[in-house]
Amino acid sequence: MASVVLVTGVSRYLGGVLARELAQDPSVEHVIGVDVIPPAHDLGGVEFVRADIRNPMVARVISENEVDTVVHMNVIATPTFVGGRTPQKEINVIGTMQLLAACQKAESVQRLVVKSSAAVYGASSRDPAMFTEDMTARRLPTGGFGKDSVEVESYIRGFARRRPDVEILTLRFANILGPRIRTSMTDYFSLPLIPVPLGYDARLQFVHEDDAVAALLRGVTGHATGTINIAGDGVVTVLQAVAVAGRMMVPVLLQGAGLVGGIAKRMGLADFSVDQLSLLAFGRGLDTTRMREVLGFEPNYTTRQAFEAFIESAREPASAGKER
Repeated sequence: MASVVLVTGVSRYLGGVLARELAQDPSVEHVIGVDVIPPAHDLGGVEFVRADIRNPMVARVISENEVDTVVHMNVIATPTFVGGRTPQKEINVIGTMQLLAACQKAESVQRLVVKSSAAVYGASSRDPAMFTEDMTARRLPTGGFGKDSVEVESYIRGFARRRPDVEILTLRFANILGPRIRTSMTDYFSLPLIPVPLGYDARLQFVHEDDAVAALLRGVTGHATGTINIAGDGVVTVLQAVAVAGRMMVPVLLQGAGLVGGIAKRMGLADFSVDQLSLLAFGRGLDTTRMREVLGFEPNYTTRQAFEAFIESAREPASAGKER
């Protein structure tokens, strides 16, 4: 049972909400939130420590507080949110390596929960209808967040071999949407003209932000281990999503989608990566049997309901205040 919990990435939306929820859990004695910058949002009863997980200082925070549960929320999906691709990779890869090194040395650490991504499965024309957790990508992500996520999970497996006494849970989330969170996917579906790969209508799965936090809470306070997919029931296709969003669609050749994405990125409208363009062309499906049978979690929102909740908020003027 989690007693002293350290959560990384608390200055970002999901990390901050999770830390606050954990601090309100009567079974948790103490929650420490770590990030390189102070959060703009209220952390409630969370003790905030300004520290960079790329720095060995995080080891001192873990050891001095006798942390028994570490929740790694600081794998960054969108480079523009942290100043570019170089700092993104440093935070994701070097930060994870330093955090795991600190956990390895700390005898107090008994459980590690990692927020990972379905991006590890990639997206290609040869993919199965549904990825189970035992499957690997038919075409590995070539760069960006997807490649970082693959590397992060490889370091987690290495840590598991070095510390077999530590319970490890890796949650692979489908794209997270909702009324408050901002991601590259919410930016994409907020464009006035949405570029769609010509001749494709990919199947997409989403997770509502509230369900994401609830799944993480269950993962932190429970005993499930291994790798588990997290996604809302059902799928929506790209064309269905564009229609629900009430936006205009602009068909583009897949070969030219990168150019369109680059223009949108330079204009500050959306951040496109090669992996995201592949997802919009080929889609991705996650088998969620383990989510129910191992984690014991049932989402409150289907994929379509999660998308509709995001779209409803995007139509409101206050949506400009979304958190990353």
